[in-house]
Amino acid sequence: MLVLSRQRDESIMIGDNIEITIVDIRGDKVRLGINAPNTVPVHRKEVYQAIQRERSSPLKDAAGSAVKTAAPASNTETKPTYNPSATIPAPAD
Repeated sequence: MLVLSRQRDESIMIGDNIEITIVDIRGDKVRLGINAPNTVPVHRKEVYQAIQRERSSPLKDAAGSAVKTAAPASNTETKPTYNPSATIPAPAD
């Protein structure tokens, strides 16, 4: 873990496009400003962990009950086949 000391209004850079600025310090709390591209998700750790738990849990309906998924279709389904001798009708004039 890299540990850096910063004062209010000072920043650190992560890579070329993520900037973290110390916005305010009040007692034992530090407020951070994070400037990152929209493609980079930024979450508090507890929110990130909740998202990960949700992704790894079974599907749930709106009431929070586990959703039963349908059994996979059998391999007996017929699929359309390509017929090279089939003709396409000419458009009507």
